[in-house]
Amino acid sequence: MLNVQNLNVYYGNIHAIKNVSFSVESGEIVSLIGANGAGKSTILKTVSGLLRTKTGDVTFEGKSLKAVAPHKIVSRGIAHVPEGRRVFLQMSVEENLEMGAFTAPHTTIEGSLANVYERFPRLKERRRQVAGTLSGGEQQMLAMGRALMSRPKLMMLDEPSMGLAPILVEQIFEIIQELNKTGTTILLVEQNALMALSIATRGYVLETGKIVLHAQAKELLANDAVKKAYLGG
Repeated sequence: MLNVQNLNVYYGNIHAIKNVSFSVESGEIVSLIGANGAGKSTILKTVSGLLRTKTGDVTFEGKSLKAVAPHKIVSRGIAHVPEGRRVFLQMSVEENLEMGAFTAPHTTIEGSLANVYERFPRLKERRRQVAGTLSGGEQQMLAMGRALMSRPKLMMLDEPSMGLAPILVEQIFEIIQELNKTGTTILLVEQNALMALSIATRGYVLETGKIVLHAQAKELLANDAVKKAYLGG
């Protein structure tokens, strides 16, 4: 479904991503794990067109995204839930959700809203509430719901557990699994490596802009180097 080949991304003179290649197959949950500053978010931004690679290519369903505008990438079926949620704080919950459908036909919005409200009953209860007054967990649900409004084939999630209480982290990860079971492929960037790998099909370990390890998630959970660096053991 998604193939990333030989990405090299720079911030000015800083070589942030170094010859990164990976793939995500339809139906998978693939986790990118690594320390702060490893380049995980930069990779997602490059896939979604917010940053450009100097070399290599990103293809989705066999078609290159290298010169495609970000909103066109959304139209092709990729939704990006950014780090820190980035909801529109002064807008209502429902207005935020409607913004997620800006590339979709107008006739699909009502059905998409119904789908999001069925999946996130709390958002339905708060649909008229200003997004800035929601809790952190509710804002994460809203960011995910907004992404679902474009009816994505692939959802990219950047640090969905950040700043949330443990019980909310479990809830968010249960939702991610449910989305996957109902047909959405997931690319997950997450510092909570234990949680990320516990729900993933496969995982990639990123260090200082390079992929240093790739394996089935179960294998990574059992890997001594991964345990020591990311799993507290």
